[in-house]
Amino acid sequence: MTARLLYVMDPMCSWCWGFAPVAAALIGQARDAGVETHLVPGGLRSGSSALDASTRRYILEHWQAVNQATGQPFQLEGAMPEGFVYDTEPACRALVAARSLDAQAAWGLLGLIQQAFYQRGEDVTLAPKLVELAERAGFDRGAFADAFNSSDTRATTAADFTWVQDLGIAGFPTLLAERNGQLALLTNGYQALDALQPLLGRWLEHSAHA
Repeated sequence: MTARLLYVMDPMCSWCWGFAPVAAALIGQARDAGVETHLVPGGLRSGSSALDASTRRYILEHWQAVNQATGQPFQLEGAMPEGFVYDTEPACRALVAARSLDAQAAWGLLGLIQQAFYQRGEDVTLAPKLVELAERAGFDRGAFADAFNSSDTRATTAADFTWVQDLGIAGFPTLLAERNGQLALLTNGYQALDALQPLLGRWLEHSAHA
């Protein structure tokens, strides 16, 4: 019997940032039961053009809503300055590169990318910034840069995006439970921990006896 969780998300998705403490608690709950979690970057926005003023205003209003619903901190002032291209592919690719080098350390990089973007207003679409964050997460700078720029990592990132689209996952965060190749949906979209903990607990208990 094989069992794992699949966390489908995007490091530049505000609801995923809002969900981060919930995700951490659920991943820990699963790990305590001997079930690991596989990180799948889903590709929220890819190849976008520079934000116009109305789109920026809409996104910042969205961030405020996430802050109010989840309590996660956001720096709104100066976020996404004029000319900012909201392309999440590089940040997603950074996670794929990290996953290929050290799957456990990839979780630390995810947190650093989210904090840099949402709490400090840093441009995490830029390769030098992602390499800097990866080094802070414990990766060798050169090895990470090579992995980030490799054609294999680009292809794997595109394949992850396609897999998510083919499953029909339209929103992030999404948490799936997989047992013997069969997928069960734990959540599509933000939910509070007290709603999801019992649900995951039942699935883990069932998995243990399957």
